[in-house]
Amino acid sequence: MTPGDIEVADAHALRALTSSGALISAWAGIDQASVDRFAAATGDHQWIHVDPERAKRESPFGGPIAHGFMTLSLIPALLEKTVSLKQRMGVNYGLNRVRFTSPVLVGSNVRAKFVVADVTDVDDNGVQVVWNVTLEKQGSERPVCVAEFITRHYF
Repeated sequence: MTPGDIEVADAHALRALTSSGALISAWAGIDQASVDRFAAATGDHQWIHVDPERAKRESPFGGPIAHGFMTLSLIPALLEKTVSLKQRMGVNYGLNRVRFTSPVLVGSNVRAKFVVADVTDVDDNGVQVVWNVTLEKQGSERPVCVAEFITRHYF
């Protein structure tokens, strides 16, 4: 299956994903313009993100890197492109155990591996899903971020 081929229209289909293994997104590019927009939106203008020339000269990474929280914020969009949720409403319920394990240099491509760890019933005929997420950088064996992402879905 390619990313986006998986369609989920009810809680039963979500539960079935617990035995499906990793669902892998397509690659997403990280460019300087996106990093700059993230800096503007969050007020985090640290030079390792927004000053490419200084980052090339002074940073241990050899160039500018994406904010860790920018990398983390890609998870919902990558999930949406990986699994088509035919739902009435979905909400981001939170995160657990987030770690930024490797920097993401501007110009890198990242993707996410999603594993459904748990699906439980919640109020209003919804379900809560715990996704174990690993964000990978193309060409690197070490993940850039690992997190437990929690969502709620109402069909």
